[in-house]
Amino acid sequence: MNRKYFPWLALLGALLLFFWVKKNQRGVITGTRDRIEVQAPVGNGDGFDRNIRPLVYSKHARCRMDCRHIDESEVEEILANGRLNSSKIESSGKGVSYPVEGRTHDGQRVRIVFAPKKDKMVVVTVIDLEVEYKCECR
Repeated sequence: MNRKYFPWLALLGALLLFFWVKKNQRGVITGTRDRIEVQAPVGNGDGFDRNIRPLVYSKHARCRMDCRHIDESEVEEILANGRLNSSKIESSGKGVSYPVEGRTHDGQRVRIVFAPKKDKMVVVTVIDLEVEYKCECR
């Protein structure tokens, strides 16, 4: 192949990659310069509405967050950007719980279990998938 076409092919490849990434992007970034929020799409086919607010933390979740050094901003980050683990969705008399997994901004790989209730989202528990912490939560 002639070397003079290589830069054009590289540019074309980069453009195709750019458009593919934009098309398959999960969320929409909105906000002002000093506050940016990521909004996950509603109704993405998994039956889990990530935009239910307010977030309500169970006593168990608060205890686990404290043990595992995970704060509310990290929980919100995983809710917005995490991957739903559909193999671990559970249904009981209390309702359906949705485990969402991802990496927090400080690098922890976590699973956070959410349970939507009427007009709020309950954070059921928080699990660090890489480090085993000693916790006295009941």
